[in-house]
Amino acid sequence: MIYHGNRFTLRPEASPEQIEEALESLRNQGRVIPSVKSFVVGRDFGGEYEWGAVFAIEDLDGYWEYLIHPAHRNTDRVGLPLVDKFASFDVTDDPDPEMGAKIAALHQRRYDNDAELTKLVSDLGEYSGSAAPGPHGS
Repeated sequence: MIYHGNRFTLRPEASPEQIEEALESLRNQGRVIPSVKSFVVGRDFGGEYEWGAVFAIEDLDGYWEYLIHPAHRNTDRVGLPLVDKFASFDVTDDPDPEMGAKIAALHQRRYDNDAELTKLVSDLGEYSGSAAPGPHGS
């Protein structure tokens, strides 16, 4: 299993209506993307972020389906413009020592094929995660 997580803090000017639309879009990802086996979206406690989401996905094929699904693209469109700080991470029980590189390659493929997404992520105040684009890359 791969547990894909996001932690984020929103910009102060984000309205309650915009916040709810973005959170509902995240919840919708969990409900409608077939490869998502379980999920949670809610407040993030114990760190510097306000919100978080975790999606359980069985394998890399499912991860790719998750990344390119229209429900996920909608969350990018309505949610990323509201985000100030964002961290993306993955936890897996897969013993493959190349799993991190394989996950990063999926993210890179997505960024390479979606200029709008790459700009949205590049414009975030802070971003950390696999294959970080723009000024956040290392």
